[in-house]
Amino acid sequence: MGKKEKLTEQKVGLAHLRSEQQNLDRTNEHSDQRRDSLAARLRAGDRTAAAELVDLYYERIYLFMRRLGHSRQVSEDLTQESFLNAWGHIGQLRDGKALNSWLYRIAGNVSRLYWRRHRGREAASIEGIEVADGSSKTEGDKAGHNEQLEQLKNVVTQLPIKLRQAVVLHYMQQLTITEAAEAAGIRKGTFKSRLNRALKALRKHVM
Repeated sequence: MGKKEKLTEQKVGLAHLRSEQQNLDRTNEHSDQRRDSLAARLRAGDRTAAAELVDLYYERIYLFMRRLGHSRQVSEDLTQESFLNAWGHIGQLRDGKALNSWLYRIAGNVSRLYWRRHRGREAASIEGIEVADGSSKTEGDKAGHNEQLEQLKNVVTQLPIKLRQAVVLHYMQQLTITEAAEAAGIRKGTFKSRLNRALKALRKHVM
């Protein structure tokens, strides 16, 4: 390929990357606008907005509860309780950007109260750690990988609730460090410290 053709190919590649980034920016902007609109309607007491909030977040909050170690039935009950509490504390919602951390903070408090009322109850097997595609692995590699994931699930449920919550919020619910720290009601530095402690415990038991 000549120099001119290479230059043309590079320009096409850069144009494609710029286009992809613009599409991503538009998607994020639309998502931000939707959250801002939803937050404003919620603060205004719009019940259709409350129904939209449930549609948008029910599965996420249910999985959050499951990943914290609650059983299926308890997770359903606590998810419903979380949305009822959210509706009762609409005044605390600042804006659309705070929607994620605000709702997860409410759900986290609901979960903590449950564990406090049921001290000594063992956590259920968690969901949410997907087995990676092992098509390039041998059968022996796959078996070892799956066994390691099962060990990881067991260890996560054995972590103290604060460390478990840090892992779930950031790595499973995919909140940013800032969002996850706000959801946990602590400073970013404290959250990072919890996350590091949790990861050290996980590595010790899985490796």
